[in-house]
Amino acid sequence: MSGAAPEGGAWLGEEEERVLRTFLVDGRIRTMPARRAKRLVLLRYISRVFEPGVRYPEKDVNVALRAFHDDFAALRRYLVDEELLSREGNVYWRSGGPVDV
Repeated sequence: MSGAAPEGGAWLGEEEERVLRTFLVDGRIRTMPARRAKRLVLLRYISRVFEPGVRYPEKDVNVALRAFHDDFAALRRYLVDEELLSREGNVYWRSGGPVDV
């Protein structure tokens, strides 16, 4: 898991970049988008801090998500609900979102 905010990437189009510029300030979420499409752009971006194939204890997930927003529990729920993270007990792993190759 990368401690830093992920960089852009090939998956970002003009609209996605605009959404990120609107809702992120210095790498932190200013406000959570009300519209699902915009929220998904933000969540896909955030999901990239978790490496595919790696299982993370909940504590580590919370630390990573706190870097983006104080309400890390809500972020965690959004990521699971949108199937970007999967969960079994207190263990999480990345199950969706863009992957840089």
